Amino acid sequence: MLRIYNTLAREKQDFQPIEPGKVRMYVCGMTTYDYCHIGHARMMMAFDVVQRWLRASGFQVTYVRNITDIEDKIIKRASERGISISALTEEFIDAMHEDTRALGIELPDVEPRATAYVPQMLDLIDKLQAKDLAYQSESGDVNFAVRRYPPYGRLSGKTLDQLRAGERVAVDAMKQDPLDFVLWKHARKDEPADAGFASRWGTGRPGWHIECSAMGEAVLGKTFDIHGGGADLQFPHHENEIAQSEGANGVPLANYWLHNGFLNVNDEKMSKSLGNFLTIREVLKRADAEVIRFFLLRVQYRSPFNYSEQLMEESGVALARLYTALREVAPDEKPIDWDEPYASRFREAMDDDFNTPIAVAILFELATQVHRNKSASDARQLKHLAGVLGLLQRDPVEFAQKLDHSDAIDRVAIDHAVEARAKAKSAKNYAEADRIRASLLDQGIILEDSASGTTWRKQ
Repeated sequence: MLRIYNTLAREKQDFQPIEPGKVRMYVCGMTTYDYCHIGHARMMMAFDVVQRWLRASGFQVTYVRNITDIEDKIIKRASERGISISALTEEFIDAMHEDTRALGIELPDVEPRATAYVPQMLDLIDKLQAKDLAYQSESGDVNFAVRRYPPYGRLSGKTLDQLRAGERVAVDAMKQDPLDFVLWKHARKDEPADAGFASRWGTGRPGWHIECSAMGEAVLGKTFDIHGGGADLQFPHHENEIAQSEGANGVPLANYWLHNGFLNVNDEKMSKSLGNFLTIREVLKRADAEVIRFFLLRVQYRSPFNYSEQLMEESGVALARLYTALREVAPDEKPIDWDEPYASRFREAMDDDFNTPIAVAILFELATQVHRNKSASDARQLKHLAGVLGLLQRDPVEFAQKLDHSDAIDRVAIDHAVEARAKAKSAKNYAEADRIRASLLDQGIILEDSASGTTWRKQ
C-alpha cells in the first residue's frame, strides 16, 4: 500500500485515489522569465519520480504541470529587453524543455499555459464575487476577501491573527483588509498592451494564485487526487488556491498535498547576491546529466538538502560503481518479478512516501551481489529497478569512457580493490584491508565506509 505524507493532514496517509486505478496530479510549474535553476530541477525531479512510481505501480496517471506565462516579473523582463511577452516566454519555455530533457525529467501529460485559460479564471472570479468572497477595490483590482472565508490557514497552520502579526509594512491601502490578495489586476498605464486582457472589471490580467486554481479545475476537475509543488509555495500560493477553489466550488481542491524540501548551495540559501545562484545549464556544464539526476535522488523529496561540488563528485563516483556492475555482468532478459527479495524491498521503500534514499541503497546492495556472484538475474534487477528512477539505462562502457575521459582513472580497478578490501575485512585480515586503503590513498582515492557500503572519491 502506497503511503504519502499529506501536508494538509500533517501525517502519512494510505493513498486512495478518487477513481480506482487512476490518479490526477497537478504540480505548480515554472514562471518563464529566466533560466531554470538547480532548485527548480529539484522540484521537477521530485514529481517526476512521483509520477514514475505511480505508473510503475499500475496507476493510469494524468500528470499536469502548468506554465505561468503572464506575471509581473515576465512583463518587467520583456520590457527591459524590448521584446514581446510571448517572445520572452517562448524562449524560456524552450530552454526549460532542453534542461529537463537533459536530466531525464519526463514531460507532463498536460502542460497548460496561463494565457490560454483566462476565460476560466474570469468565470472563477465571477463565482467568488457572487458568493461575496471577492470585491473590486477603488484601484480597479479584484481581491479575495480572506476574512469571509473562515477555513483560511488550514494548509499553513496559521491563524488570521498570526498572519496579521507577520504582514509586511507596505500593503495596498485600497484593500478592505491587508490579508486580502488579488484575483484580477487592473491594467496600469505604463504596461505594454500585450499584458492586458478584457474583462467586465476592465482590462487587466489574472493574479498568480487564480491561474493555478482555474487551470487545475479546467484540466482535472473541481477535486483531484494530488497537488504538489515546492515547500515555498505552501504559503501563500497553495493556501490561496485552496481558498479560491473551495470557496467557489464548495468541495476539496485536492485530497493529498505534497511539497518538496528546499535545496541550499554550499550550505546557504541560493541567492544571486551571495554568488551561489546556479542555473541547470550551468550545472550541466560541470557534471554529467545522469550524475546530476542521481545526486538529486539520493535525498528523500521532502527533506531539505545541500548542493556542493564535492557532493556532486561523490555522486559521480557512486553512480559509476553501479554502472561497473552492469559492465561486468550483462543482465538477462526476463521481466522483473516484484516478489523477488530486492524488488520487494525496493517497492516497500518507494511505497513509503517515495523514499528514494532507501531505494538507492538497495541498488548498491544489488551491485555488490552482482560483483560477488556474477549473476545475470541480479544484474537484471539492478537495471530494471534503477530504470524506475530513470537511472542506469545507458551503455555501461560508454558511461565509463565518458567519465574516464575527464577523470583519467580506472574505475573498474578501484571497484575491484574496494571489493578486495571488503573481503579482507570480512576475513578479519585487517592488515591487508589497511594496505589496500593506503594504496588507494596514494592514488588520490579516499574510501568512505557507511552502513550501505563503501564508496570512494578523488582527493
